Amino acid sequence: MLRVDLNCDLGESFGRYRLGEQEEILKYVTSVNIACGFHAGDPTVMRETIQLAIKNGVKIGAHPGLPDLNGFGRREMNITAQEAYDMVVYQVGALQGFLTIFDETMQHVKPHGALYKMAAENPELAEAIAQAVYDISPRLVLFGLAGSELTKAAEKIGLPAAHEVFADRTYQQDGTLTSRKMPNALITDREQSVQQVVKMVKEGRVLALQQIEVPLQADTVCIHGDGEHAVEFAKYIQAILTEQQIAVRAIREG
Repeated sequence: MLRVDLNCDLGESFGRYRLGEQEEILKYVTSVNIACGFHAGDPTVMRETIQLAIKNGVKIGAHPGLPDLNGFGRREMNITAQEAYDMVVYQVGALQGFLTIFDETMQHVKPHGALYKMAAENPELAEAIAQAVYDISPRLVLFGLAGSELTKAAEKIGLPAAHEVFADRTYQQDGTLTSRKMPNALITDREQSVQQVVKMVKEGRVLALQQIEVPLQADTVCIHGDGEHAVEFAKYIQAILTEQQIAVRAIREG
């Protein structure tokens, strides 16, 4: 039976600013990526999000990003491989501290935003991030864009990799995501999003904007938790995947 993980980014509130409906969406996803304070999140939000994930039986991962609260971590920065390594170790360590007090295990690490995109394209940054995760624990799973430099770097050093696909993003013919700066980068039609996900999971292919079929591996599907209808969409896609006889399970489950 085919299976896939559904993940979402959460814990992105900080201070007085509240984003997303955390507890509701946790009823429908199987893995959660928790912001670690650089692009979003703060210590209290991290703790609260971990508690909600545990309550809902959702596997937990760290979501390290660039140090850019104003830009929500989506603006590229000129960083060295060593800086990337240090940023990941620092942020994963922060989340691990909270997991330790709840006697909970971290399942994965998924870079956020611009750091994710940069690592998907830059082998040196990808290798630094993969090494950072490996050095923390070689049992951690590294989530990266399907077929990207990041997943290649993980597999090269023997770190488990989960090839990630996106429900609400369009693809280019080289397998990369369409830049958010370009038109048609986002898929806003619910049916189109679901059809894309089912095709990726069942056929291992996605139709790029250039109308070319691109092969990819779909281990986990990203659902953005801060979207206007995020909870409704998560509920709907879970139901459709089940209807299509695709088991919705966390990467480390079963």
